[in-house]
Amino acid sequence: MRKSVKRALGLTMIAGASYAAWRSFAKRAGGATALTPGTHWEPQPFPFPPQPATDLPASVPEPEGSASPAAWVEPADGECPPGYPVKAKVASGIFHVEGGGNYDRTKPDRCYATPAAAEADGLRQSKT
Repeated sequence: MRKSVKRALGLTMIAGASYAAWRSFAKRAGGATALTPGTHWEPQPFPFPPQPATDLPASVPEPEGSASPAAWVEPADGECPPGYPVKAKVASGIFHVEGGGNYDRTKPDRCYATPAAAEADGLRQSKT
C-alpha cells in the first residue's frame, strides 16, 4: 500500500513539473497558449469553448451619447421584457421564439431582441 502511494505521488510530481515546463516553453515560443495583450477570446458554437484570436477587428468608436441596444438582457421575474421576445437557455444552447411549442413553459436565462442575435452568441433555435 505504501509503495503504491509513493509511486502515485512521485508520478504526480513529475507530471506537474512537466506541465509547468511545457507552459513556460509555450509562453516563450509565442504559441497559441501564450496570451499576449492583443489577444481576445472568440466565441465558438455550443458546446465548444471559446478560442483565443490574435487578429482584432478594426473597431469604430461609437459617437458620444448614442446608446446601442444590448444584444441580450436578463429576464425579470422569469419573463422577458418588452422588445426582447426570444427566450434562451444557456446550459442547453437553445433559444425559443414566440409561437414555438415550448415557448410558454420556458424559463429563460437570457432574452434576445432577435433570433439572429441569439445565433450570433452560438445558440441554436428549438426544433419545436
